[in-house]
Amino acid sequence: MNFSVRWQVFSVNLVLPLHFKQYKQVSALMTRMKQEIPDTHRTMHVVNHIRSLIENGTLQLGDKIPPEREFARSLKISRASLRTGIGYLAAMGVMKVRHGVGTFVADGPAEFGKASFSLMGVLHGFQSWHMFEVRLILESHLAALAAERGKEEHHTALAEEVAEFFASVDNPAEFLIHDVLFHRILSQASGNPILAALMETITSALYDKRRKTVERSTDLRESAEMHRKIYRAIRAHDPVEAQKLMEQHLRMARTAQGMERRAASKTIKADAKPKNIQ
Repeated sequence: MNFSVRWQVFSVNLVLPLHFKQYKQVSALMTRMKQEIPDTHRTMHVVNHIRSLIENGTLQLGDKIPPEREFARSLKISRASLRTGIGYLAAMGVMKVRHGVGTFVADGPAEFGKASFSLMGVLHGFQSWHMFEVRLILESHLAALAAERGKEEHHTALAEEVAEFFASVDNPAEFLIHDVLFHRILSQASGNPILAALMETITSALYDKRRKTVERSTDLRESAEMHRKIYRAIRAHDPVEAQKLMEQHLRMARTAQGMERRAASKTIKADAKPKNIQ
């Protein structure tokens, strides 16, 4: 259903039950709203144009698109419609807007719209155990694929992150960064960019939550050791062992992070209690 049809359905459903005076008021309001809503056709024109530039190789990863005024003029659309189209692509993870610098084709790991994923999580009540269940299914198989397909460059990068784990066991925030990097490299080593993009989206959402509680983690050395075992299984091209160790790691992580959240919740409640005035 296109935009104009959707608008007509909305109009009919809203207006029919109203008296004539109310109809005139609502009609005027809807006219103003319709003028303020960006032209969907022009927005999708931006999206489709940039998509074609990427598909034909004109735009590559990390490339900067033309300045807003010039780009809008070349497409014969308003700058507002252009910004809406760019915002749509940014929400999908295709574009990166760097304020004061410009807009670029995203050159980081592919992900499926982290902002959309986070919003859906709020809307549908995603729980931490849901996320761990997804990770258990996806990441255990990614570890097995990484053991089968991983190249020397992946092994080197994983080894570097393992070293960083042990170097940052007393710095939870730094440890978390290397945790994300380790799992990102592992996903890339699987050789399946779609699975890697799914994991990137999930990992990004988890990082946003975890960084609020990671300071209350207790035994990061144990986690570092588990990552080292997973790395060794991948380097040894042992998919069965890599999958088993990843499953074990994720179950341990779920328990540990549950303790972190409970500790954080207790701290928040304690801070919220009124202090007795002496």
